[in-house]
Amino acid sequence: MKIFNSKKDLKDCILEHKRNKKTIGFVPTMGALHRGHLSLIEKAKEKNDIVVISVFVNPTQFDNIEDLNKYPKTLENDIKLLESVATDVLFCPSVEEIYAENIVSKNFNFDGLEHQMEGKFRKGHFDGVGTIVKTLFEIVEPNKAYFGQKDFQQLQVIKKMVKKHHLPVKIKGCPIFREEDGLAMSSRNARLSKEHREIVPFIYKTLKKVNKKFGKENITDINNWVENQFKNQPLLELEYFTIAEEKSLETVKKAASNKKYRAFIAVFAGKIRLIDNIRLKN
Repeated sequence: MKIFNSKKDLKDCILEHKRNKKTIGFVPTMGALHRGHLSLIEKAKEKNDIVVISVFVNPTQFDNIEDLNKYPKTLENDIKLLESVATDVLFCPSVEEIYAENIVSKNFNFDGLEHQMEGKFRKGHFDGVGTIVKTLFEIVEPNKAYFGQKDFQQLQVIKKMVKKHHLPVKIKGCPIFREEDGLAMSSRNARLSKEHREIVPFIYKTLKKVNKKFGKENITDINNWVENQFKNQPLLELEYFTIAEEKSLETVKKAASNKKYRAFIAVFAGKIRLIDNIRLKN
């Protein structure tokens, strides 16, 4: 595996592969890698000649400085994991290499996708996501890029950005990778206390019950039911739960038979914020 810290060196490497007619698959990450990330890499390896991974904790997408400072940084272990799945190229730049002296987000218009759910609770988050993902796409110039559906809103935002900015990359959404007890894999899971780790599978259990209720019960009643479930869980604090249309991400009160819907949730387990979602069968 080749490891690069500079944009120029990485671009030179990729240019050489492209001269040899190699296709480039890209998996951008913030490190603290787990099996969910490795599943994205496996998908990328299936459809591309060369797979590039980036490890970069992007400061502009954090609205909470404490969350940024405590985000797990495990580069040595990440490298071992990447080598175990025969990754071709790792890009792990410094903040200065990406942003120089100007660590600020660009402003994006995602046609309203940025104002739903996460956008309501994390000011400027998607401007930060758009800034770093567009920058990385311009450096790596991949044919395909792979993202997990745990961050489904982020996935839709990135698809919108690619379309509006006419970027020559295909975005591939990959299924949520879960622990055996259903907890969606996340780098933040490592920060959970033992007590919280035991209770957090309740989040996915609740989503599965919502899926059974959807189409049979009134959406307002489902929303109230979810709120009551979390009121009975003193270790978990529900930040939001919503049922939204997949394409627009707009919250719905009544479902239509010709559209696809997902249930989205954000929960605090102590100070650790966890998100999850599930496609609903209608």
